[in-house]
Parts: sequence; structure tokens; C-alpha cells
Amino acid sequence: MPASGRLVRVRVLVVEDEAPLADAVARGLRREGMAVDVAYDGVDGHEKATVTRYDVVVLDRDLPGMSGDELCRLLAAEGALTRVLMLTASGTVADRVEGLSLGADDYLAKPFAFAELAARVRALGRRSTPPAPPVLTAGDLVLDAARRTVVRSGGPVELTRKEFGVLEVLLAARGAVVSSEELLDRVWDENADPFTTTVRVTVMTLRRKLGQPALVETVVGAGYRVPTAGDAAAAG
Repeated sequence: MPASGRLVRVRVLVVEDEAPLADAVARGLRREGMAVDVAYDGVDGHEKATVTRYDVVVLDRDLPGMSGDELCRLLAAEGALTRVLMLTASGTVADRVEGLSLGADDYLAKPFAFAELAARVRALGRRSTPPAPPVLTAGDLVLDAARRTVVRSGGPVELTRKEFGVLEVLLAARGAVVSSEELLDRVWDENADPFTTTVRVTVMTLRRKLGQPALVETVVGAGYRVPTAGDAAAAG
């Protein structure tokens, strides 16, 4: 799994009318552990950004329907925490200055190296969400986000990317209940069917891999939580 160093999953919207490029960027960012949605024109991009709170929008300037410049202006005017990485076929200083003046947080000229794009998206994602500690613990369990490792009772626990993401979000919640809908939003993407048993099945396999005593609690009608040491002391 990639070593992103992030605790909370980065939710990204790629708005790019060149479908092969948009799909390639989305695939690459998903391999980096991010949840990625795609829009192929400015109008669809604006609709998606209105419905979902994205950490980062990767935005092409030259879009059909609504230009990337206009979409950037709207995002900036709405005062959202969403960060915008603007893409353009022109990399002149004047274009960079214009893009940043529209409210973009960063600027990348085409063609670009994917590694640089991913690094910039991760950096913007850290700015859009309050930072969390690099290591999270619950009892004898230790999750190291930078190394993408989970250890319990001194032994390694091998998790899939989605299982790791669910555990990461639950631990970062510090004992609060996290709903299935929020887990879908933070760990998966818009293609996940909210009416499937995806989250429940993932939590079941996560529980099995983590072993006993069970760490992940089901709160009926609300979601899931990992109790903190303070919860245990209060219960006692």
C-alpha cells in the first residue's frame, strides 16, 4: 500500500474533459489510497462539488459546459475548505498568476508527471483537513499511517486498502460513532452503492483479522466505533 502519511482519507474530484487522462489520473490516485470521483465537464463538476465535500478538486481550465475558471471562481466564492489544483495546457507565468488569482491553490502545466500530481494532491489534502497524529492506538493496537502498517499485541495485521481505510477513520474519530454513509464517503467513492452490504462486510473481515477481544463496536442504527481508554474507564 502507498505511504501517503495521511490519516483521514483524501476525497478527490477530477474534472477533466479528456476522458482517457481523467480516468488514468483517477486510477492512479485510487492506487495511492484516495477516494476519487470524475466529472468530464464543468457543469457536472459543479454539481458533484455542490453535493459532496471534496478535499481536493483537480480542475482542468479548458472545459465544456462551464469553464474551469468559472468553476474555480464558484468554489472560491462558496468559501469551502476544498483545495483546487488547476491543470492547463499552458504553463506560462501569466497563466499561473491568472489561475491563482481565480482562487486556485496550486497550478500544474500539462504534460505532467503523475508522481508530482499525486504529491501536490496529498499536500493540498493535508491543508483541507485538520492534521491528525501520524500514529493512532487503541489498546494493544497501533496503526502507523506513514508506514501503512497495523500491529496488534506486537504482531503485524495484514489488511486490504479498504480495511485499512475503515480502521483509520474509526480510530481518528476517537471513540465517536461513524456512520456507514460516512465510511462510504471517506473510504470509497461515488461508485459505491449505499444500499449494498459493502461496509458491513468490510467491517466483518476487519474484526476477524484484528482478533480478540473485538475492537470495533456496532452501534445499532448509527454506525461503528472503536471505544477509547476513557470510555472503558467510564464504563467501569
